Parts: sequence; C-alpha cells; structure tokens
Amino acid sequence: MSLNCGIVGLPNVGKSTIFQALTSAPAEVANYPFCTIEPNVGVVTVNDERMDKIAKLVGPEKVIPAIIEFVDIAGLVKGASQGEGLGNQFLSHIRQVDAIAHIVRCFEDGEVIHVLGRVNPKEDIDIINLELALSDLDVVLKRLQGMDRLFKSQNKEQVVKAKISKGVLEKIKTVLEKGEPARSLILDEEELESIKDLNLITIKKMLYVCNVDEGAILSGNQYVDLVRKIAQSENAECIMICGKLESEIASLDSVEEKEEFLKGVGITESGLKTMGRAAYKLLGLCTYFTAGVKEVRAWTFKLGTKAPQAAGIIHSDFEKGFIRAEVYHCEDLFLLGSEAKIKENGKARLEGKEYVVKDGDVMHFRFNV
Repeated sequence: MSLNCGIVGLPNVGKSTIFQALTSAPAEVANYPFCTIEPNVGVVTVNDERMDKIAKLVGPEKVIPAIIEFVDIAGLVKGASQGEGLGNQFLSHIRQVDAIAHIVRCFEDGEVIHVLGRVNPKEDIDIINLELALSDLDVVLKRLQGMDRLFKSQNKEQVVKAKISKGVLEKIKTVLEKGEPARSLILDEEELESIKDLNLITIKKMLYVCNVDEGAILSGNQYVDLVRKIAQSENAECIMICGKLESEIASLDSVEEKEEFLKGVGITESGLKTMGRAAYKLLGLCTYFTAGVKEVRAWTFKLGTKAPQAAGIIHSDFEKGFIRAEVYHCEDLFLLGSEAKIKENGKARLEGKEYVVKDGDVMHFRFNV
C-alpha cells in the first residue's frame, strides 16, 4: 500500500519545481502557464529514522523504505470546471489520487509571472477550491438525478443503500453550492462508503504547501500566516517549503553535502522530508517492519488494520493462510539491542487474527496455504 498524492495549484506557483526536487524525476519547468499537461508521476521514499536504527542492529543485506507516489498535475485556472485551460482533463487526474497537496505561492518575484498578475494566496486558494467544488457539484447533481429508479428496485438492500446515499449527497450538495469542500462535513464510515465510487475531489484530505522564498524559510511571512489560518478553518494541514532551495539540495550528490547545505541555511531538515511525513500522516497511514538478515523493510498500513490484513499487504497468500504473527515493538529492540534479548525479556509475542497492528511493530508471519 502506498500513498498517492496529487500536487495541484494555479500555474507558476512552483509545483513542477517542487516535484522535480521531490522525486528527481524530470518535469518540464517553464515560466509560462500549462507547461505541464500530462501528469508526471514520481515515487519517493518516506524517511523513517526507526528503520535506520533497526537496520543498524539487524545488519541486513538491503533496506527497503515505505514509499509515496506524487503526481504533478497541471495548473488549474478560473473556469477549469467548465473546461477552461484544459480544466476538465486536469480535474479527471485529480479524481484518481488519494490526497491533495495544494501548492500556494507565498513569495514575490517580478521575474516569475503570476497568472493573475499579483500574489494573493487567499484569492489563489479560493479559485482552486471553487473550481474543485463546482466540479464535484456537477458529479453530485448527475447522481441525484438518476436515483429515482433505484427506489423502485425490488431489491430491498439496494433501496436502503440508495436512501443512505441520497441523504449524504443532499448534505454534500448544500456545502458545495456554498463553494465549501465536502470534507467540511462530518460523515461516518457507512456514509462515506455509500459515495465512495464518485471519487469526489473535495472529500479528499488536503495539505496546503506554502512555497516561500529563501528569506522566509525560517520564520515565514504574512502570506504563510494567511494560508495557515485558511487551513485551520478547513481542518486541513499546512506546511512551508522553499522550492528553489529544495531544487538546489536535490542537485547535490552526497548526504554529507546535503547536510552541510542545510546547516549553512540554518535549517535542520529538508522541507521535502517534512512534506513526505505530512502526506503520510494525512491519510492516517502507519508503518510496520519486517526485519531479517536478507532485508529490513517498511510496510504501510491504515490505523485499525488487523494482523491478517497486514500480512496480506506483503502477499495475498499470507492473509489467506494466516496462522499467527510473531510481534515485538521496535522501541523494545532499540532498548534491548537484539531479537535474542527481546525474547529473553519476554517482549516478543504471538498474536492471532484479532490483533490490531501498531505503528512501529516488527512482525514475522506464520501462514499455510
């Protein structure tokens, strides 16, 4: 399981620059709108210090971290929901991702054209959010128009599901008509499941990424403060990054050079690491590990996952033939220093099918197919 996160925003806010630094994958960067038409896709690793510690203690032949897939989607403009600027095509790409990273321009630079001719984060955010809401509203209205036939079905179960779905769609329609995102509603699991097939854009988790200049990387600026307030009002996440600096860091060859560069600018961690973790957290994703002399590997799972389903992330046969899991927590390994010591101290356990996997568990599965 990997997180699929779409990078969106107005043209020339720095999406492709950040994408290049994030993935080291080629994306055309130019000082004009719509230089990105087809979405660029890149896979990046999730930095996890726990995995590094496990590897030092276990001494594996290789280390395989968890990954996040980032999709660089072309800049949206006002009228995108009506097809302006190839908007319908771009919006269809956004429907396919699990979460959205909205890059917001929070820097002044006369040499980089702003599509509106001025830097105004609130206006930029309003344009994107309105277009996403209008696009979703169109989808919701079409579904509502076709629901009457479902209520005439002889299948009682289908009728019950249709009633639940209609109630949810009516609530979503109300907020979308105000230009507000569907995620502003509090919906339970049953309600969310009833509209899952619609792939509504505004119900996806949102991460606002303030793209700042070098002067604002340590303390931010008035634009960042404004975006943070907007994010808070929407119950969304917000982080700060300097796309230009990240590009320079990404171009360096060695870890030592990168660390020296960060030290020189006065920051302790790359903004991209922060972005990766924020995106990972966005969907409530966690990590369990498998550890042995062949490899130490991180596996991504969602909160509430039970042991058989966690095993199935590795291979469907592991879930199908699940017997039990041998489990200990990575913190016990760090404290005691080896698996042998963990067993001596009674920290290793055998867990069955009802065990709910915890973030940081180290697991070995027993199965029989």
